[in-house]
Amino acid sequence: MGNEKAGPLALLLNDIELLRGEVGGGGRSLYRTWRKRIDRPAFAASALNFAHYLVMRRVDLRQLQRRLMVLGLSSLGRSEGHVLTTLDTIAWALARLSGSEMRRPPSEKRFFRGERKLRANTIELFGPQRDGRAGRIMVTLGREAAEDPAFIADLAKRGADVVRINCGHDDAGVWMRMIENTRAAGRPLRVLMDIAGPKVRMKRVVAPPERPRLQVGDTLLLCNSVDPARTDFPFQSTCAPFGVLDRLKVGDVVSIDDGKLRGSICAEVEGGFAVTLTEGRIKGVKLKPGRGLNFPAVDLNLNPLTEKDRLDLDFVARHADLVGFSFVQNADQIAELQKELAARRPDWQRLGMVAKVETPAAVFNLPEIIVQAAGRQPLAVMIARGDLAVEIGFERVAEMQEEILWLCEAAQVPAIWATQVLDGLIHEGMPSRSEMTDAAMAVQAECVMLNKGPHIAEGVGALDRVLRRMAENRVKKTPTLRALRSWPEKTVV
Repeated sequence: MGNEKAGPLALLLNDIELLRGEVGGGGRSLYRTWRKRIDRPAFAASALNFAHYLVMRRVDLRQLQRRLMVLGLSSLGRSEGHVLTTLDTIAWALARLSGSEMRRPPSEKRFFRGERKLRANTIELFGPQRDGRAGRIMVTLGREAAEDPAFIADLAKRGADVVRINCGHDDAGVWMRMIENTRAAGRPLRVLMDIAGPKVRMKRVVAPPERPRLQVGDTLLLCNSVDPARTDFPFQSTCAPFGVLDRLKVGDVVSIDDGKLRGSICAEVEGGFAVTLTEGRIKGVKLKPGRGLNFPAVDLNLNPLTEKDRLDLDFVARHADLVGFSFVQNADQIAELQKELAARRPDWQRLGMVAKVETPAAVFNLPEIIVQAAGRQPLAVMIARGDLAVEIGFERVAEMQEEILWLCEAAQVPAIWATQVLDGLIHEGMPSRSEMTDAAMAVQAECVMLNKGPHIAEGVGALDRVLRRMAENRVKKTPTLRALRSWPEKTVV
């Protein structure tokens, strides 16, 4: 190589080595703050790589990335599973190109160690993969799964790998019949039991008999006690659990029924808060008990482990393969659940945990949540896009989903792509075009969750086929570059 390129290459190599030193040292320091939480030796190397990734991604790498792209070395964008190895590989290639020194390149085994670890963790949590499809399919069970053994057997035949039982519905008798039918399905399926957590909902409501639907432009009174005789607020609702209103103030955003209506508190009035609804569905939302309420960016100080959850854990710890933790927001809450599991099951560290990311606090504290959970038991992270969209805004969901996927891959923790996947197909019998694209992009996660509905069996079959086709084209966010077959080969003259 000519001397005219040796200078810039040497500068680029120096920048990579400086970054490598910063990432290596900073990662070790961060890892030491986590060490007391890591009881599982299998997670130690993953945690160290995770620390390296967090340190590296605090740096704006865009200009460095462009300088590497010119040389065909733009691999920083796919370094999640092997951070230091990626930097070492780039340094080796630059050294060879510049002729400055001879180094040994990292081995292929070392380079793909993180990929193998993520694959092993996925098998541990969700069972072995099916031929031709790496991603797993999780199905939320409805009550029919307790009554009809053939229902779950059909789901397993069509492609289901994991079943999810929502402990917010039914009871232990129904759950037991669901599990018995799952165990007899003809193919091993893992059972996730999702403890309900403290869902904030409307309790008692008042609405004009002639117009029971809330719409944009209306004002809703959130109060501790409704008064049908009150004429200044024809729409009223109490809020459960009790005490939520004590955390609110004028200006706070209010979301109703998973974001179908949104507004903000315009005034504190006698008996509660007046909420002006400013955006949402044109037809509005029927005001009735049980509608969900969200208060984005408000700390409601609710323990995600309710008394009902503690009672349900007696059953979950005995019968489930995985426990789902709803509305978790920090590592201390993970530790609290682990303490409850340890009191109920001597081998609790073999029980998988699914931490559901549903709030801005969970996003902000995700690194600590991952370390606390995966440091002591197998962990998967569910990207619960429904509540998350309501909490952070619909426009940011796609961006945050990507970042969560990156963090999970760096920690070698399986991710679950959840909420409204193939929703039109499952409920109406026909998917939308955007739903099919969403299902295809779900190949980036290790597991995809489908919700219950009248056409769930068709949904499982369709998702199985989509994931099989996409598995030929990409692994995580990396294209596999299979030969393209959609265009006929032509003779070049």
